[in-house]
Amino acid sequence: MAQLHKRFNDQQVKDLMQRYLKNELKRAYIQQMLQISKRQFFKLLKEYRNNPAGFSIQYKRTQATRTISIPIEQNILKELVVAKKFIDNKDMPIWSYNYSFIKNDLEKRYHQKVSVPTIIAKAKKYGFYIGKSKKKKAHDREVITNNTGELIQHDSSIHLWSPYAKYKWWLITSIDYSRFMLYALLVLRDISLAHIRALQTVFLRYGLPLNFYVDCDSIFKFIRERYELHYKHHLQTDESMPQWKQVCYDCQVKVINALSPQAKGKVERPYRWIQDHLVRICARENVTTIAQANQILTREVYEYNYKRIHSTTEEIPYLRYQRALKEKKNIFRQFLIPPPYQSIKDIFCFRLSRTVDAYRTVSVNNLKLKFNNAPIHDEVNLRIYPYATGGLSEVRFWYKDKLLDVQKVKTGLLGLVHF
Repeated sequence: MAQLHKRFNDQQVKDLMQRYLKNELKRAYIQQMLQISKRQFFKLLKEYRNNPAGFSIQYKRTQATRTISIPIEQNILKELVVAKKFIDNKDMPIWSYNYSFIKNDLEKRYHQKVSVPTIIAKAKKYGFYIGKSKKKKAHDREVITNNTGELIQHDSSIHLWSPYAKYKWWLITSIDYSRFMLYALLVLRDISLAHIRALQTVFLRYGLPLNFYVDCDSIFKFIRERYELHYKHHLQTDESMPQWKQVCYDCQVKVINALSPQAKGKVERPYRWIQDHLVRICARENVTTIAQANQILTREVYEYNYKRIHSTTEEIPYLRYQRALKEKKNIFRQFLIPPPYQSIKDIFCFRLSRTVDAYRTVSVNNLKLKFNNAPIHDEVNLRIYPYATGGLSEVRFWYKDKLLDVQKVKTGLLGLVHF
């Protein structure tokens, strides 16, 4: 009865039933007071009519308490010991036990079905229980949206995703208001190029959103007066607007900077779910490489998007996303290459402005690039597109909205790590 016995006693509910039968109170009023449905109300009324003297709302256990076998209890203990090792490892982003994960792991590994309350009971028995901590109140509001494509929340975080890996990796994610995860990938470094490629994937696959919601990292926001890192970025790149933000600007996508993690609530909760599952599975499967971890990440994102019911929306994210499309609550715009540009290589790239010298060359990180049609002592725009494989980048020379030349150079010579 929706935990009715924890909020009211037997006599209080009896009085309400009696007054209803005497036509002193309306059904709707009683439902609202007890916070129960119409069906639950008539169930209570039937029980009261059948036995007024013995009427009770106290919880009645319908089945006798079952005991579990010794092998099952041993496996529960084994899983709890493994989980404690993860919690004790300060480099791993695990701070508590995930009893639902242990339940699923017991079923997958040992083909043993055990309820979560049973696992919690054993955890308390053997000293492996950590209660839920009280959540701190958010100081910044979470952005509320009603349409898919209205706002994409984007984030990245570094952790030791497997105790068997030598290095920590960055996880980059993008999620729609529907809680549908549009992008998730582990990368070696948190650089602009990784986030630009995330934009390319989202924009080409789903379209252009109205807004992108990010934090105040130097990749997304330039604040010269605030951080010395931003000042160094300015000196190295000659850019007051970060490269990632310039891509959004060219595509007419507005960038909103969150002032706290609480403000990015929609991405933080799925992020924690993916993070928790990814770390535990990587540890159990002895993952040592980022390629192995990305395979597991792909599998877990599929599980989250297409099979898992979200705790807040009470819907599977993909079904919620599709429903928004059917109800025409879709603000995604079709991606079109903005004129005068000719290729996606002119959009999802690095942008530089350089002055051509008397030898018709420009310099990028001390690398001299020469092209015959260059206007001497005038400024040209370079659009640099690094290929995903092969170690090469395509440099596209633009002058007054015209493409003058295209050259391929080794990416390492361009010093793109600064961007």
